[in-house]
Amino acid sequence: MKWCFALCLWMVSTVAVAVVTRADVSESRYRVAASTYPALVDLPGEGHGVLIAPQWVLTAAHAAPMIMPGSQTEVVVGGTARKVKRVVTYPGYRKLPGSLVDEALASGSLTKVTDFLAASDDIALVELAAPVEGVTPLVLYRGHDEVGMRAELVGKGATGDGVKGQEPQGAHRGILRHAYNLIIGTDTRYVSYRFDPPPSALPLEGMTGGGDSGGPLFIGDGASRQVIGLASWSRYPSDHPFWKTWRPGRPFVSGLYGAIVYAVRVSRYIPWIDSVIATDGR
Repeated sequence: MKWCFALCLWMVSTVAVAVVTRADVSESRYRVAASTYPALVDLPGEGHGVLIAPQWVLTAAHAAPMIMPGSQTEVVVGGTARKVKRVVTYPGYRKLPGSLVDEALASGSLTKVTDFLAASDDIALVELAAPVEGVTPLVLYRGHDEVGMRAELVGKGATGDGVKGQEPQGAHRGILRHAYNLIIGTDTRYVSYRFDPPPSALPLEGMTGGGDSGGPLFIGDGASRQVIGLASWSRYPSDHPFWKTWRPGRPFVSGLYGAIVYAVRVSRYIPWIDSVIATDGR
């Protein structure tokens, strides 16, 4: 089951991350052709990854496909289904316990949930059964100065806007959209950005919403694109207006202006990524 977390309790079900837009900008301006991102990978049902080597896809651990005995798992790269050989999850990844979600829903306190997510290494590699031809893998960002960078995010999931929030019944696999944001913080595991309202927002400011966990966060354009993050989870700060009216038992509205989004900090995991790809199943 894939589940991402926009500070987290609306996702006792399967939620991930896609593109929520500015309320004062036409949603159509965020739409983009799939051919613009040939290395973007569609995971089964919902969720994304990115091709980083001919036979390897990088994604968030909580979004990685499950390989069931006797069944065939596939992902889609460049419009073509590709068989999955295996999934390698980072040793530090821990799945969010349902008991923490239940406790938060009952108490209204999300501290334990966010502390858990912040301490989890939400990253995985998917090895394909055969190398992908005709699609150039993307380069990983290997520096450590992400703060202040203008990043691009993409996804085919649910949408919405910063005033109303994410559409609660939005499809989690549909139209491809992109948006931009500024990296405002880093820690050991994550880079973060804030969904700002106008007039401080970027022209196509946006944030991740429902349906594209594991999707890449880029810097650069075209052939110069580098992957700096993977969509993982988000939260509302303690002083966000949402908390003034929300109570346990009420619907949780995600995607409002002021949300802070956390993407897996790829640069932190470069040694592990390189070592897994180098062993190539041996």
